[in-house]
Amino acid sequence: MFSRKKQPPIKSLVAEGTKIEGNVQFVEGIRIDGEVVGDIRAGTEQPSILVISETARVEGSVHADHVIVNGQVVGPVHAKELLELQPKARITGNVHYKALEMHQGAMIAGQMCPAAQLVEEKPPLKLASNGQ
Repeated sequence: MFSRKKQPPIKSLVAEGTKIEGNVQFVEGIRIDGEVVGDIRAGTEQPSILVISETARVEGSVHADHVIVNGQVVGPVHAKELLELQPKARITGNVHYKALEMHQGAMIAGQMCPAAQLVEEKPPLKLASNGQ
């Protein structure tokens, strides 16, 4: 999704030294340098990117199309398209992704759950009946 297309712009920032207690909803892009205690969720209308920097800490679930982690996440991570785990990423929780890029040094304490590939089902075979 993002490899050849332009990535959405990062329009919001939670600065280092800032702590948010509560859920965060965003559109397009957001960068977290501070602390969020609550879920972070992208709107579904447009492609989204979430950057959790090396100084960031998130306690809660994370949902976006493209998720880049270089900080600490305690909770499940859901990347609809691409999950990038940079060297200082520390995730305690299950990770769900379509594609994964994991750098040496990144750590996950949880299950890795790739998105199930949709298998095209064929209609059941119809057998010829005996002359009725």
